[in-house]
Amino acid sequence: MKRLVVTLIWLGVVFGAFGQQAMSLEECRQLAVENNKKLKVADEQIKSAKARRQEAFTKYLPGVDAMGTYMRNQKEINLLSEDACLPVGTVGTDGKWTLRPDQIVVTPDGRPLPKDYALLPKEAMTVDDQNVAVLQIGLTQPVYMGGKIRAYNQLAGLSEKLAETGREQELQNVIQETDEAYWQIVSLVNRRNLAVKYVETLKKFVRDIEVLYENGMSTKADMLAVKVKLNQADMALLRVEDGLALSRMALNQICGLPVDTVFILKEELLNVLPVAEDSPVSIEQVYGNRPEIGSLTLAADIYRKKEKIARSAYLPTVAFMANYFAMTPSFFDGISTRLDGMWSVGIGVKAPVFHWGAARKSVRSARAETEVMNLKLQETREKIELQVNQAQFKIKEAVRKVKVAESNQERADENLKYANIGFQEGTIPVSNVLEAQTAWLSAHSDVIDSRIEMKLCEVYLRKAYGVLGK
Repeated sequence: MKRLVVTLIWLGVVFGAFGQQAMSLEECRQLAVENNKKLKVADEQIKSAKARRQEAFTKYLPGVDAMGTYMRNQKEINLLSEDACLPVGTVGTDGKWTLRPDQIVVTPDGRPLPKDYALLPKEAMTVDDQNVAVLQIGLTQPVYMGGKIRAYNQLAGLSEKLAETGREQELQNVIQETDEAYWQIVSLVNRRNLAVKYVETLKKFVRDIEVLYENGMSTKADMLAVKVKLNQADMALLRVEDGLALSRMALNQICGLPVDTVFILKEELLNVLPVAEDSPVSIEQVYGNRPEIGSLTLAADIYRKKEKIARSAYLPTVAFMANYFAMTPSFFDGISTRLDGMWSVGIGVKAPVFHWGAARKSVRSARAETEVMNLKLQETREKIELQVNQAQFKIKEAVRKVKVAESNQERADENLKYANIGFQEGTIPVSNVLEAQTAWLSAHSDVIDSRIEMKLCEVYLRKAYGVLGK
């Protein structure tokens, strides 16, 4: 019954392992791209830049503004403080106002005064302005703004492209981070398998030494030395398993999965990784592929547009204007409390005359910033060329390391084989077998490290070429 239960459990584990779909590097990349927060931020920045570009285009179009005001005043406006009397006269032949003799009366003291007066009542010169309302609707169409509007539109378009190149750069960073975590797990999985095999070998060796010790064919020092090696191997296995668990958590976090998710990686099932190939790319192609070059080129273009914007402050601006203005009380046809208004059209011109050289200083500042971007662009080109050369050298070196490590592994396997044979025949001491086992472990570890280093160098080379993820 116990054998049956153990067999069923073993079959369940085996079928579960084979039934679990292995996750490929491309699938991990896709998950990381879909769930990465920085890429989502970059997407929103692209949307924002696109909206700013669309907003900049509206500056070409006429703008319509409306304004309405209502005020409640405490007092009325009285143009006269009291009733007024106006003298009645006539218009002479010369067109001037004068008094005829029959319109003059002489006072006892001999002063001539108008004989008749017209009454001008105070109420006639009173304006009811306690309720004042003003309505204005205006249209403004830019005609010439010194090239500022065109420059702003070009700048907005460049800013949108800059946001896109920024996302491309972040995309390559995410893919590189995913690849590093992926190959780290592959490395640790193979190290764990190697450590398990090493522990099993040492356990078997301990059993052999114990048998020999019981028969008096081995010393206690030999037995203790082998057990110490076994304990060290167990500790190394524990460290590898802990590192593997943490590395899986890191990859899960990058892919947006629960941190306790465990899945098989496709490359875990491969004993031999394909040798990396270096397909030479011209440095000009690299410059065209690298998002950093694109970003700095766009930044330099943006500052050149800012130069034009600063230079536009020297130039006059022309705009067409049309307005409709209405108010109550109105004074267009006498004093009336009804809402009345009028329209007007015109051309407005504004030209700078003297501002203490502010515009000229602004142009100098923009030109200096453009030069800074050009210098940064040149420096980045030099660094990229150096980075490409270093990446090409490292991948060639990594391929050579793989070949040397595989050759050393074959020799270590053979050395361990003959050491075991010699130990069984009694011609080789325990210490030599332990040295052969240690050399075997080191050689196999070097193969794993060199293969993973080769794959990472391939990742770094593709990023240096600007084609990572393409």
